[in-house]
Amino acid sequence: MKVYALVGQSGTGKSYKAHTLASEKGIEYIIDDGLFIKGNKILAGISAKKESTRVAAVRRALFIHPEHAREVREAIRQYKPDSILILGTSIRMIDRIVFRLGLPPVQEIIRIEDISTGGEIRMAQRSRHEQGKHVIPVPTFEIRKDFSGYFIDPLKIFRIAGKGKRIEALEKTVVRPTYSYMGRFYIADTVIEAIAAYNALKVEGVCRVLSTSVKSRDDGLFIFMDVAVRFGFRIHDVLEAVQSNIAKDVDRLTGMNVIQINLTARSLVL
Repeated sequence: MKVYALVGQSGTGKSYKAHTLASEKGIEYIIDDGLFIKGNKILAGISAKKESTRVAAVRRALFIHPEHAREVREAIRQYKPDSILILGTSIRMIDRIVFRLGLPPVQEIIRIEDISTGGEIRMAQRSRHEQGKHVIPVPTFEIRKDFSGYFIDPLKIFRIAGKGKRIEALEKTVVRPTYSYMGRFYIADTVIEAIAAYNALKVEGVCRVLSTSVKSRDDGLFIFMDVAVRFGFRIHDVLEAVQSNIAKDVDRLTGMNVIQINLTARSLVL
């Protein structure tokens, strides 16, 4: 197994550049911030971006927790990669990750300055320090359930790849961890209930909302609602429209992952 390292200070755009570098060198697997990644899929690990403090995030990225390190080691043994790209803020950090995961010594070190311009690095640093933005090199759908309640946005990157000069689209995720300057925030269940009821009443055919409740889990929300439907409307069509409205608005306004919206038409109103 050949081990590569991409080294650069925090916030200089390593995760943004990781897939491009890996593609150029024919590397399929990446280790970044506690995650073991192949292409667009997380194979094992826990993202350091989920931690509540910077110290905890650093410990997660270094695989200090035995169970975390064991899970990733087992995944590496299972997939038997020919090469891996490890991202880190220093050579010392890379060496500690290599030791914790039982990997061979690093054979090639690439510095972020070798693959990014000064302007790109300054732009990445400004995004990190002014807006608290971090990049995870996987699509948003891959981490949605794990980052319910966080501010996350998809980031599409288009690049020219291969000898045929084909245009290739990559999706990464921009996330604002709770240890960023924005701090920690909470959204009460009553807020979710109010958003859900408001969106239900916007649907033609809904006469009134009889009850609303929310069950919160770490990976997202279960929303339960009873409604009264006006006579003359197709009940299934009305309920589907309510589901769609609630899912879109809760996601847009709160960043919470909506797992289920369970609706019941309890009565008909003439």
